[in-house]
Amino acid sequence: MSQNLVISIDAMGGDHGPSVIVPGVAVAAGRLPGVRFLLHGDETALNAELARCPAARAVSEVRHSDRAIAMDEKPAQALRRGKGTSLWNAVEAIREGEASAAVSAGNTGALMAISKLILRMSANMERPAIVASWPTMRGVSAVLDVGANVESDADQLVEFAIMGAAFHHAVHGSDKPTVGILNVGSEDQKGHDEVREAHAMLKDMDLDLDYQGFVEGTDIAKGTVDVVVTDGFTGNVALKTAEGLARFFSNEIKSTFMSGPLAMAGALLASGALKKMRHRLDPGRVNGGPLLGLNGIVVKSHGGADAQSFASAIRVAVDLARSDFSAEIERNLQRLTAAKEKCETVQPEGGAAE
Repeated sequence: MSQNLVISIDAMGGDHGPSVIVPGVAVAAGRLPGVRFLLHGDETALNAELARCPAARAVSEVRHSDRAIAMDEKPAQALRRGKGTSLWNAVEAIREGEASAAVSAGNTGALMAISKLILRMSANMERPAIVASWPTMRGVSAVLDVGANVESDADQLVEFAIMGAAFHHAVHGSDKPTVGILNVGSEDQKGHDEVREAHAMLKDMDLDLDYQGFVEGTDIAKGTVDVVVTDGFTGNVALKTAEGLARFFSNEIKSTFMSGPLAMAGALLASGALKKMRHRLDPGRVNGGPLLGLNGIVVKSHGGADAQSFASAIRVAVDLARSDFSAEIERNLQRLTAAKEKCETVQPEGGAAE
């Protein structure tokens, strides 16, 4: 392939496989000149779809994989039998230097386990964090973690803040993203020990972050801060709740405007505004959640994504690959390590420093 930026694609992942992935690549090819693709999956199925999508065929190379990981497969099982699957090969292309990033709509747990095994974690991180781009009144916020880590200690929350700020800068263009920790109140004494300790660390340590303190659940949709930090349990519940509410409001508005002739006439008059609102609330517009903390860029797309949404996930991968994302994280992690070492050398009250 050429020396252009290359994105590796798990073309068999997701609810629809090549029938959506290949058209998604075609959409991305039109939006992202200078990008080429490695498509991993069943050669016959992929070539059939590529024949219908000449824009994708012109910028893609097919790499045959005769097996795929099922959407309901357990991560441990995926690790045992994953080698040679489309998902495994898509991630492995990063390690082999053939691609700058990988995108998959496949099994989240399997993608995380395989990515961690193949690419390893950066610095002393133990597990990736998944970041979600969240539409707000002010634009788009980054929320993490949204499912990778059910529990997170103070050190992990600080790492999430560092990674989330770098992500927001790279993908959403903020010059100096503001950061907050999700809590049950804004006062310093609120919340459990881990969030209070992370709060103190982010306030006191010399990190290149614009930390704003605690934020509450209502602040997410307001866009009070650019980056919202939380553990994966809370983040996933919040994300699923928001997605459910978006569908609820969409259905309620539709049924209200279909309730009678006058309502239908009103819908016709307001069609432009309704179209803008639908676009604003469409989860597919901000599809693509990177697995942060890896030695490489891996982006998870919604399993049920359509072609337009999958193209959005590809754009996230391209934006990260073209940015100073990894170096920015590394710089702040070094600051964090130095700050911790400095704290450890401070003489404790009533005793001698070791």
